[in-house]
Amino acid sequence: MAFHFTPAYELIDDLSTKKLSSVDILKSTIGRIWDVNEHVNAIVSLREEQDLLEDAAAADATPMDQRGALHGIPIAIKDLANAKGILTTEGSPIYANRVAVEDDLIVERIRKAGAIIIGKTNTPEFGLGSHTYNPVFGTTLNPYDLTRSAGGSSGGAAVSLATGMLSIADGSDMMGSLRNPAAWNNVYGMRPSWGLVPSDPDGDLFLHSLATSGPMARNPRDLALLLSVISGEHAKVPNSFSNPNLMPVNAADLKGKRIGWLGDWSGNLKFEAGLFEASEKAVSQFVALGATVDLVAPNFSAENLWESWTKLRSWKLASSHQHFLDDPVFSNQLKPAVIWEIENGRSLSTQDVNNASKHRSDWFLCAAEMFETYDLLVLPSTQTWPFEADKPHPTEIDGIKMDTYHRWMEVVIPAGLLGLPVVNVPAGFGENDLPFGLQLIGPKKSDHTLLAFAEAWHELFNWPGSRPPTI
Repeated sequence: MAFHFTPAYELIDDLSTKKLSSVDILKSTIGRIWDVNEHVNAIVSLREEQDLLEDAAAADATPMDQRGALHGIPIAIKDLANAKGILTTEGSPIYANRVAVEDDLIVERIRKAGAIIIGKTNTPEFGLGSHTYNPVFGTTLNPYDLTRSAGGSSGGAAVSLATGMLSIADGSDMMGSLRNPAAWNNVYGMRPSWGLVPSDPDGDLFLHSLATSGPMARNPRDLALLLSVISGEHAKVPNSFSNPNLMPVNAADLKGKRIGWLGDWSGNLKFEAGLFEASEKAVSQFVALGATVDLVAPNFSAENLWESWTKLRSWKLASSHQHFLDDPVFSNQLKPAVIWEIENGRSLSTQDVNNASKHRSDWFLCAAEMFETYDLLVLPSTQTWPFEADKPHPTEIDGIKMDTYHRWMEVVIPAGLLGLPVVNVPAGFGENDLPFGLQLIGPKKSDHTLLAFAEAWHELFNWPGSRPPTI
């Protein structure tokens, strides 16, 4: 029996009625991985099959009243998070042999919910850059075109979902890492409201609020399922909070809803040929759901957004990674993007950081005013189609040179800078037969409403179900 593209919520229903066993699902998962993963390189550090089967048999023996929300469901953890007993390389040769001695908080919650952790999903070095390649495990390839990038940094997770190797996957997002790979692999990726999924209670807990973990899946109901497990207040994590109303997810009634289409930010965002036009056509489909769609010219400088983002991002990354650059043993093992971030962050003055925070605050007020008029803001999820996998990153868009390694991902920062909830919804395919997506952005703490909007979209289109890769 094969369950490669069965939603997680259906698998859980079948497990609860004993129509399926965890051993059945685990065997199907392993078989799919052996068939597919050699072509795409998405799952790494796979555990021994016998150990996994023993875990599945133990899951089947657990009484129903002791089972968690994910009981018996296989999952692989993004290789930035620690899962006890499994390598955590972060895609860096510095950590190539590091075996985790304990679970990170998100993994602890997933394990407590009864999921079977089978291994890891591939990620770029330290999660930097939206292209999943590293010197430890190599490059993850796009299943819709094996010569192309899968995106990142949750590229391994997105490809595992798209190809039916997993039914749910965790990821993390600082600069689009739950959205860009989801768009390029025809799946859903959600960056939740900042604080809904708490980070581990160590290091600085107040200053750096640009990144968060979140769920990925082939449908919004599974997004909500995993989010309900990994979210929730933690007493030792400031600004963390709970939302007990994430499930169930029913399709929202969009009749009378107003959607603000931010487009290309009044010409300030550049897009590869055909992508913006495809995105514009896709967003017009909300009219079929009863909503009105208005083109909105944001009353905020794109350059101030970029300045705020790059300074705050580099400031954060320098504080957490500069010790590698200072160590002669490790410094020559860092990829250029890591070195650039550290050096850029070190060059900042306190006034630079303060100015960046002021721009961020001004944008928060501007966005809040927009949500007084619009129920949802929408942007394209990417500015390029999946590019050639042997390149580190795009260097130009439509003839315009990119001035940094990540300028081509600028479209993801309006939501990320403010910690707003945002879901990538698969939006179709271009004339090149490559997938793309839209970012649905809601006001802070509107996660459940946003999932309901995504479910309405999914019921109308279901791109993952109607057009899986043919690998």
